[in-house]
Amino acid sequence: MSRFKDYIDYDAVGLAEQVADKAISPGEVLAAAMERIETFNPSVNAVVQTWFEAAERAIAEGLPEGPFTGVPMLIKDLNAPVKDTVLSNGSRLFADNRVDFDSELVARYRRSGMLLLGRTNTPEMGASASTDPVLHGPARNPWNLEHTPGGSSGGAGAAVAAGMLPAAHATDGGGSIRIPAACCGLVGLKPTRNRNPMGPHRGEGWNGLSHEHVVSRTVRDSAAILDATHGPDIGAPYHQAPPERPYLEEVGRDPGELRIALMAKPLSGAAVDKECQWAVEETARLCESLGHHVVEAAPAVDPDEWSKTAQIIISTAVAWAIGEREKQLGRPAGEDELEGVVAAIVARGRTIEATDYFAAVQTMHRIGRAVGGFFQEHDVLLSPTLAKPPLRVGELTLDTDDVRGNREAMAGFSPFTSLFNLTGQPAISLPLHWSEDGLPLGQHFAAPYGDEATLFRLAGQLEQAQPWTDNRPPQFG
Repeated sequence: MSRFKDYIDYDAVGLAEQVADKAISPGEVLAAAMERIETFNPSVNAVVQTWFEAAERAIAEGLPEGPFTGVPMLIKDLNAPVKDTVLSNGSRLFADNRVDFDSELVARYRRSGMLLLGRTNTPEMGASASTDPVLHGPARNPWNLEHTPGGSSGGAGAAVAAGMLPAAHATDGGGSIRIPAACCGLVGLKPTRNRNPMGPHRGEGWNGLSHEHVVSRTVRDSAAILDATHGPDIGAPYHQAPPERPYLEEVGRDPGELRIALMAKPLSGAAVDKECQWAVEETARLCESLGHHVVEAAPAVDPDEWSKTAQIIISTAVAWAIGEREKQLGRPAGEDELEGVVAAIVARGRTIEATDYFAAVQTMHRIGRAVGGFFQEHDVLLSPTLAKPPLRVGELTLDTDDVRGNREAMAGFSPFTSLFNLTGQPAISLPLHWSEDGLPLGQHFAAPYGDEATLFRLAGQLEQAQPWTDNRPPQFG
């Protein structure tokens, strides 16, 4: 058994401070993390690969001195190369896809002193708001094992919620950081487009829709980890202006009196569960009590147009990725190597004309300009993260031929998040409320392009006003 009994009480910043003060050793942290993974992973199926021996060797060889020396990190099994590991993308087609380099983001985790412990579960090609891959089996929500931890970073969300580690790598192409954060009672920031590096294997993800960062228990961890990773890598096609000050310094700063637009119902007209409606109204009242000005308002964009645009871009991106794997293997994907919905996405992507793709990119940027105009009059947009509490495991499976039913179910579950993948703006989900059944109900805040600082200031204020870190899944405490 681990000698570090209080491991679960520390966030990543706190663990790093304990290691720096020599109150605990990296080896003790690693032992505690391994113990919790081995104890709880059989219940939640969050971790699909472990690299414990490599982590022990890294400690023996001497860890870099950085802001997170000795702090554990899990890497999502999607588009995140880690040298000498398998990157399966949740797909049987990639089950033996061994990579021989680190992505720049992973390299920055290493340079910060983090210990890389393994990979987390994800749906095939990241194509779902739930995590139920045939390859690895479904991930489960620590708050209720019959429910999903969300997707596509569901394994990351389940691992953090179960107390295996304080923060985990995640990606977001339509809500895949924020959805698991909402389902698992965590903080989930999708940064501004290309705030974090995407190379060296790609210039951007899904034509700029996809972003990388973490899910975490605390706001300060999200801020401090972004401090350690943001900025362009060599040859980046574009990058964002650096922040005025470290993001960690924004947490605890007075956000001032913000103009908050409340969008309690989605532009698509999808129904919102009564508890999600109640939660966002309570959040609006909390914001008003803190001195912010809340008005009902929403961007004037066509939800059908934005959905169609995202589908074109994602379909072509997934079709290209599968095509590249087929070239690598020297054969087409077998019928038993792709789940039904993913096979349909690929088939559709291969029929899209180049001019239609170009038109979709132009529409994406036009929507971004329209939403940018909305934020000239509002500092933050508040909505529920999801229209429903976490669904049951299997409700959004990709292993089906009912493609339309799957798409409609996903649109009904997560109608709020994907707009900000199109616009590239930062957005965060915060765990401010729980349902009567004890399931988390995330609250979603978006800010102007490049303005993570406002989100960190507001999130820090809300975390202090209505703390959530003591809310833990009972059987994983």
